[in-house]
Amino acid sequence: MKKLILKYHFFAMGCTSFLLQSCNTKFRVWVGPDGQQKIYNLKYGEHTRQKMDVFLPKDYAEDSPVVLIVHGGAWTLGKKEHMIQIQKMLFESRIPSINMNYRLVSKKKNITYKQQLEDIALVIERFNSLAKKAELQPNNYILLGESAGGHLALLYGYQHPDQIKKIISLSGPTDFYSPEYLNSFYSKYTSPTFQKVVGAKFDRNNISEAFKEASPIANITNVPTLLFQGNNDFLVNHRQGQAMDSALTHMNVPHRFIFMEKTGHVPRFFSKTKRDSIIYPNILEWIKK
Repeated sequence: MKKLILKYHFFAMGCTSFLLQSCNTKFRVWVGPDGQQKIYNLKYGEHTRQKMDVFLPKDYAEDSPVVLIVHGGAWTLGKKEHMIQIQKMLFESRIPSINMNYRLVSKKKNITYKQQLEDIALVIERFNSLAKKAELQPNNYILLGESAGGHLALLYGYQHPDQIKKIISLSGPTDFYSPEYLNSFYSKYTSPTFQKVVGAKFDRNNISEAFKEASPIANITNVPTLLFQGNNDFLVNHRQGQAMDSALTHMNVPHRFIFMEKTGHVPRFFSKTKRDSIIYPNILEWIKK
């Protein structure tokens, strides 16, 4: 017990060094029974959006992966608090996690998805520096993203297989460039958003290589991947998930595709039954297998 208490004490002290970089923060720490800890609004950069919540449950193993959670919001909206129920579920299952905010896409501020990937890298860099204090291993992460966060999780995970051991995408877009996408009705109403996200002009008759670079389906590496997709998802067409499933199968990448009938976008918000009987159990199984 003494060792457990010291572990969390040293971790909190390590976090405080980042807190002292600025007085303008709502940083706070909750410590519960057996040393379990929740740290809110820990800075990982100088931008006001660059904050993360770290949840450390009790009795995790030193080789436990840390689940890094990336919220959705069409790349231009959203916040980490929208993912708090998933983080609480992981905490109750004794799985360490980080829930991050990131800079939002803005043409005026010259922020695209690339800066959002940079933010994921910064979170990992910051937590790696604290991992020893929490008796966890550096570069041992599972990326979990929802909607736009699913896109970022897939893309970053495939680009950094040395850091990311597994990926979980809930309703994440996968393809911004293929002929199937370009010729679909789905591209008619999503291309303006993707143009803003990528930071390049969208021309379906002469698609820029930048859209391929931004597409997870064109950047696959051998990182085990769990995909969730609803058949009635209007915001992320079901063919996005199906095409990704086919590509992963073709490349022999370990994966699982959870295709849900009569299901729209981010169903955990709208269906407690699907959340508790399909989504959460499959997430936990994927993390622990």
